[in-house]
Amino acid sequence: MHPEWLSNSYLVADGPGGRAVIIDSGAPAEPLLEAIERHDLTPEQLLLTHHHHDHVAENHVYKERFDLEIRAHPLEAEQLLDVDRALEPGEVLEVGGLRIDALHTPGHAAGMLSFRVDDDEVFTGDTLFKGSVGGVRAPGSTTFEDLRSSVMDVLMKLPPETVVRPGHTDPTTIGEEWERNAFVRLWRGLDEESDERCRVGEEEAVLVLFAPDYDGGHKAWVRWTESGRDDIVPGSAVERY
Repeated sequence: MHPEWLSNSYLVADGPGGRAVIIDSGAPAEPLLEAIERHDLTPEQLLLTHHHHDHVAENHVYKERFDLEIRAHPLEAEQLLDVDRALEPGEVLEVGGLRIDALHTPGHAAGMLSFRVDDDEVFTGDTLFKGSVGGVRAPGSTTFEDLRSSVMDVLMKLPPETVVRPGHTDPTTIGEEWERNAFVRLWRGLDEESDERCRVGEEEAVLVLFAPDYDGGHKAWVRWTESGRDDIVPGSAVERY
């Protein structure tokens, strides 16, 4: 995990002496390089959840060291100069003994991919975090509706014991987020929406939900007064009154 932006990189292998993939590269490379050497692994691909800098910052380190193949969704590949080959949603990768499903989970980014590995774990990028979800104000983001569908119609359909390894901070499980994640609970109809008024910049809104975020701050689900549309914005942007 990068100490400044709390961004995770993952090394996933099929066993000691085996073949491996790296998922995102925003964290310092040294711990993963040491693990690769210690376990005598052969990294074959670097899989990117999306194109934002805090997930691709160390791409060059792995490319130079291992000449591996860098892959991303076609829409994210267009934003980067070093992607070798696009990875289509629904494509299944076989890397050694690993089976990896590329799940399209747009919202935070149009081409966001979550990677489900061996039906046991899912690497969710910036779509789902422990106790929170991704925002839809970042470069290349799409809509609140896309994010909700990615969380509820894709990720929450996975078995509850599936381990979630997010793009930032701590792991969790699908079952834990189903029960405890404030956004998921509201989407399930378990909790009531707030009708508190607020302002974001110059725009008036209803503060539907003000929930803790992965970085110790907050994330806000707002409903714009003028358009009636829903949005997810940083809690720090919200003026409550």
